[in-house]
Amino acid sequence: MINDGRKYNFNEYRREQSRRSGRGQRSVRRLQKLFVTLSVTAGILTLVLAGVLLARLANRKAGDPLFRIGKTTAVSTSETGATDFVLTSETEETKKKIVIRESLPSDPLAESYWGTLEEAEDPLPHEHFPVKGLYLNAAVNLEENIELCKRSELNTLVIDLKESDGIYFDTKNETALAVGSGYVRPVLDLPAICAQCHENDIRVIARIVCFKDPMYVKYYPDRAICDSAGNPLYFNNEGGNAFASPYDTRNWEFYISLAKEAIDMGVDEIQFDYVRFPTGSSTTGATPYYGIENEVPARTSAVNRFLQTARIEIQDKLGVPLSADIFGIVVTSSYDGTALGQDWSLVGMTGVDSVCPMLYPSHYAFGTMMSGNTFDYPDKYPYDVVYNALAVSAVHHKRHGYATVRPYLQAFTAEYLGKDHYTVYDYDAINDEIRALQDSGLEEFILWNATCVYPDGNYGGNNG
Repeated sequence: MINDGRKYNFNEYRREQSRRSGRGQRSVRRLQKLFVTLSVTAGILTLVLAGVLLARLANRKAGDPLFRIGKTTAVSTSETGATDFVLTSETEETKKKIVIRESLPSDPLAESYWGTLEEAEDPLPHEHFPVKGLYLNAAVNLEENIELCKRSELNTLVIDLKESDGIYFDTKNETALAVGSGYVRPVLDLPAICAQCHENDIRVIARIVCFKDPMYVKYYPDRAICDSAGNPLYFNNEGGNAFASPYDTRNWEFYISLAKEAIDMGVDEIQFDYVRFPTGSSTTGATPYYGIENEVPARTSAVNRFLQTARIEIQDKLGVPLSADIFGIVVTSSYDGTALGQDWSLVGMTGVDSVCPMLYPSHYAFGTMMSGNTFDYPDKYPYDVVYNALAVSAVHHKRHGYATVRPYLQAFTAEYLGKDHYTVYDYDAINDEIRALQDSGLEEFILWNATCVYPDGNYGGNNG
């Protein structure tokens, strides 16, 4: 035994050993109890997982993966200080994305004007579907375009349920019926159209034009954009038409109620168009009056609050995706976005499933500059214009929490631009646009042609 200079006491040594022995035994007993607890817990978890597996096997369709792989991501955005919680899951065929809440900056003026936004208590999950679609007006050339979808990568048809001249389906909405028979013209058998498309594995998006609504505001003039004397205004650049005010919640409720009717009839998605303010000046030169200065939120706040409200009522409460059509110019011009009420940096953060900018090369002015490139006649450069527009807008739409970007692409020939100022938008030109968005990191699109006649082809972009 080594003597370190301290006095050694044998009895004290025995007592110390006894204390250590007792502590050791108690530690062993605690470990034994912990082991038993963990064993029991593991057994219970095994039984639960076995039950889930058996249930999954019992309900599994042929070819389905046994489990879907998913992840939950919490993202903090420095711009808003908010956190987006996004649940995503993926298979080879589809992607699901549930946006729990939007991520917009705090807007005290909007809160004081419209009140606190009442979120859904328990938002329903909705399935995000990767759309490659065709616009069909009021189901024009339905049979031909169903066949085109079946022999190509196209999988969705966009059907007009309401345009600026009225409603095309058999609505029972009292507000709409009060406007008169010229406003409601039920030319569509919507349930039958949905059934026919679904039988061919084609989804149906219901397009509803919102604030450009001249017949509606003629009957309800107090819901229109007015001058300071309360007189409805008419706008030169909008065909001399009046607009329903995006500030008026009665208008919001009306358009949302039409969407809910369409959902009951079988549509798979709601798409709101003309979610904006009118362009240009009024026919009288009078200025729109929305209220006392510094007490009225910005135009962008009005559009965003409408989309937030619609998203809660349609997407969160009913589990049906909501998309919004956006003026193409706003993705590259914040000035135009502010005037129209469509701020590209914010509109995709409202929690809607998708935003659809209309990136038609024919709509850009001669000599347009984008990303350091000048386009003398933009219509002649289908690939370059789409690619550069998306390159400019990506600084916003590639942020976490931003809605899926699903551009409308030009599928018509703009002969009205004049000789040598346009190109023929045949299959190759249209497919060049699709290649451009694919090269920009996007996949979804909707083709627009007012005649609803589209050239035959696969519409696969880089896949031919």
